[in-house]
Amino acid sequence: MALQIERDYQRFREIVKGKIRENLRKYMSHGEILVPRGRGVVSIPLPRIEIPHFRFDTRKMGGVGQGEGEVGTPVGVGEVEGGSAAGDQPGEHLLEVELTFEELVQILAEDLELPRIVPKGKEDIYVEKERYTGIARSGPESLRHFKRTYKEALKRQLIAGLYDFENPIVVPIREDRRYRSWKVRLVPIAKAVILYMMDVSGSMGPEQKEIVRLESFWIDLWIRHHYKRTETCYIVHDAAAKEVDRETFFRLREGGGTRISSAYKLGWEIIRERFPPDEWNIYVFQFSDGDNWDGGDTETCIKLLREHYLPNVNLFCYGQVKSAYGSGDFIYHLERHLGRAENLILSRINSKEEIYDSIKAFLGKGK
Repeated sequence: MALQIERDYQRFREIVKGKIRENLRKYMSHGEILVPRGRGVVSIPLPRIEIPHFRFDTRKMGGVGQGEGEVGTPVGVGEVEGGSAAGDQPGEHLLEVELTFEELVQILAEDLELPRIVPKGKEDIYVEKERYTGIARSGPESLRHFKRTYKEALKRQLIAGLYDFENPIVVPIREDRRYRSWKVRLVPIAKAVILYMMDVSGSMGPEQKEIVRLESFWIDLWIRHHYKRTETCYIVHDAAAKEVDRETFFRLREGGGTRISSAYKLGWEIIRERFPPDEWNIYVFQFSDGDNWDGGDTETCIKLLREHYLPNVNLFCYGQVKSAYGSGDFIYHLERHLGRAENLILSRINSKEEIYDSIKAFLGKGK
């Protein structure tokens, strides 16, 4: 019975995952999936899932509880009259299911056909890792190997002629005890930093920030899946840049002009001082409406990208979020001057519905 229940449960989970795959683009654009439920779990509202069930055969209307009546006659507290008054019948409810981040990553990879990230080589960075590799005659009792201890005791009793086949009791002595032994080895470790930059000038409104919030959730989910250690930094800017925490990053709104190079300079300062490129895998995601000060600042940005960022980061992703107030020119300059760089990914995000395609573009190279 337990095995049958487990098989049914796993089958239901596969049905749930199939429903999520069918609607993944919608979840990405509307954010229904971003509901944390404890550590490493999200709650996802799904439409009603039809599960096979028994139904009465309409050709045989007799039976217990049927009574007289015609096909289609309502069964319940009485016939329902039409009208605009409040009803007393239940409506259709959404089913909330919980998925782990690992299951969500698997769905993301399969639906977007994302390749696994291949970290940059970090052979000179190591971490100590213990691995149980053998059996020893001494050790702590918490590591006693019960199977090997039993075998040694049985062997000794058989050789000494002490084993009683009528009363098969095996009693280990001190010499029979065996313990797991381990070795400490050094293994290379890869670690990553995700650096988010966002324009918070007056032309970037709540709708644009919501697109950035939704997209960053999926970016974090995918990159953190590939690294044991991941750090995240947030930079906001208008004409000047500053580092903030995550909550401030998505809520702050300021006025004034836009000078993108201020974010690039601060970002590179943070990387150089805290995340040396020879030790870290670096991912930079910049979001803007494409409006920038025209006093030569765009040329400064291109120089910083060419000389500092692109030679040292795994990916530099620029997402241009459509705004009624932004000029949208910045992406054209990047395409013209740096469009051939392999680790520079550009994406136009005109609405929430295009988040799906933007994430696929950003993460599709496996860097």
